[in-house]
Amino acid sequence: MFAKKRFFYQQKTLDSVADSSDMEKLKTVNEFYNGVKYSSDIKVYKKKDYWATPYEFLGKDKGDCEDYVIAKYFALKYLGVDTKKLFFTYVRSTKFKAPHMVLTYFKTPKSEPLVLDNYNRRIFPASKRKDLIPIYNFNGDSLYKASKSGTGKKLKQNKSHKKWDELQINIKKRKI
Repeated sequence: MFAKKRFFYQQKTLDSVADSSDMEKLKTVNEFYNGVKYSSDIKVYKKKDYWATPYEFLGKDKGDCEDYVIAKYFALKYLGVDTKKLFFTYVRSTKFKAPHMVLTYFKTPKSEPLVLDNYNRRIFPASKRKDLIPIYNFNGDSLYKASKSGTGKKLKQNKSHKKWDELQINIKKRKI
């Protein structure tokens, strides 16, 4: 019953900002999904690294950093935010001394990205996130070396991340 309510609330939340600005959509989506509890893939899926579909993430009401990013990405896509502005960004957390993933939003290709994160729940420009060292960005189309000020240099490897490809298959299967 809890999961059913969570899915209903998700739809109600998304509908409430359908006609809003990108910034309002970012804030609402970030806040909604940050309400899900953090838990490692080992504890939830008995796997070292698993990328959950948004349905799995909400249904289990827990997940790790990639799961937050995936859910936020697909919610923002559903709301009409241009996916060319949204990037999965691998970073190194200096606070936790570990790899981490955040969703970044670029208003324009040259603008400083905004960081949507489950560690720090407020949205900040990348330059204000001194605790994160960018490594690389990707979306469904491209892989980039990350920089604090933008998407950075496009890498020669044009193939999508393997986990992204697996995620797309699981979404098509409506895996939950």
